[in-house]
Amino acid sequence: MYTFSNKLKTFSIALIIIGLLGVGYGFMTSHKSFEEVETILAEEASHHGGHGEEAAHGEHAAETAHQDGAHEVVDAHKEHVEHVQHQMANRPWAALYVGAFFFFMIALGVLAFYAIQWASQAGWSPVLFRVMEAITAYVLPGGLIVLAIALASGTIGHYNLFIWMNPDVVAHDKLIQGKAGWLNIGMFALRGLIFIAGWALYRHFSRKFSLAQDNAEDDKNFKKSFRWAAAFLVFYIYSESMMSWDWIMSVDPHWFSTLFGWYVFASMFVSGITVIALITMYLKSKGLMEFVNDSHLHDLAKFMFAISIFWTYLWFSQFMLIWYSNIPEEVTYFITRINDYKLPFFGMLALNFIFPLLILMNSDYKRIPWFIVMAGVVILFGHYLDVFNMIMPATVGDRWFIGVPEIGAILLFAGLFMLVTFTALSKAPLLAKRNPFIKESENFHY
Repeated sequence: MYTFSNKLKTFSIALIIIGLLGVGYGFMTSHKSFEEVETILAEEASHHGGHGEEAAHGEHAAETAHQDGAHEVVDAHKEHVEHVQHQMANRPWAALYVGAFFFFMIALGVLAFYAIQWASQAGWSPVLFRVMEAITAYVLPGGLIVLAIALASGTIGHYNLFIWMNPDVVAHDKLIQGKAGWLNIGMFALRGLIFIAGWALYRHFSRKFSLAQDNAEDDKNFKKSFRWAAAFLVFYIYSESMMSWDWIMSVDPHWFSTLFGWYVFASMFVSGITVIALITMYLKSKGLMEFVNDSHLHDLAKFMFAISIFWTYLWFSQFMLIWYSNIPEEVTYFITRINDYKLPFFGMLALNFIFPLLILMNSDYKRIPWFIVMAGVVILFGHYLDVFNMIMPATVGDRWFIGVPEIGAILLFAGLFMLVTFTALSKAPLLAKRNPFIKESENFHY
């Protein structure tokens, strides 16, 4: 039985508090006056011709008012400054949303992996079930937090994440008007609640049957778990795709990709498997889970390697087809990211593909705990950048930076994730002792 130590609990609470302070600081410093933004743009233009070259003329607008077309210049300047002002105000919202979604997607990826183990009746993995069940405890609070931030940004905030929530934008945008039957706040909220309810219900009943099986004298609960897992995976395939359209892709309502649901799935799947490996190795370092051997770690590392390659396949398929076809309304998605997000865009590709390929290809390295930890940390950072690249360009434009708001959001949700996960871990024995495959799993060697 695992005991959630006071030291780790205090550490997770400290992360939450520090994260809240960082997020709060981000919100307090994000609202710049018109004059402050004007000054920032002028300084950028004078130093390196940066983000707003046309804004450099702002200080001289009054002097040139007598010239032909001066009013148009002043209007364009004002519109540009207000646009940048709004992007700066969006940054803490976007940072909070990226952090919230990243940790939520880890839990949802683990839930899918857990259901696959039950549906496939895998014999190697039952010794890891309690770790998976603990991580999936975050699905309900994590999903509600992501949905709450999304809705709050369009109600409490000033349409800081989803421009289709802004009626003024919709009134002048025929393309968004054509999607209004799907992209409206009411249906967005309803779909989100249905998704979360479905995921949370499966997690609740699968956990219930798993614990009941420990003290059962037959395999009825095992059979129920199998049936629920098979049914859930059908629901998951549809709900995860629609969730990715709603919660991620609709920040760019003019752009879409038919591969996007699979792409997000690959990211959450490899991130979830990575966290399973990291928590398992943490518990083994504490002298727990002695029934987990290097063959189990090897299989987890194989999944980390394989899904990293799968993610790269999807990334390249999406990128190559859009880039090669060169359709303006599609290719602008990547042009924006390559021009304004060069470091995180290509850095993400290196961290999520090149690094796992080189490090985890060797079979022997997959059995070395510190090697898996190193690869896991890099993979998680790479997929945080993946979510960052999906959200930030549409919300903050070229005003991005990984600073106090972003780090604060990571610490906040990392602390909350740890608190929920390790609390759930302490509620049940670490071994699912009456699972029909538990002996096969304990004796798993190759």
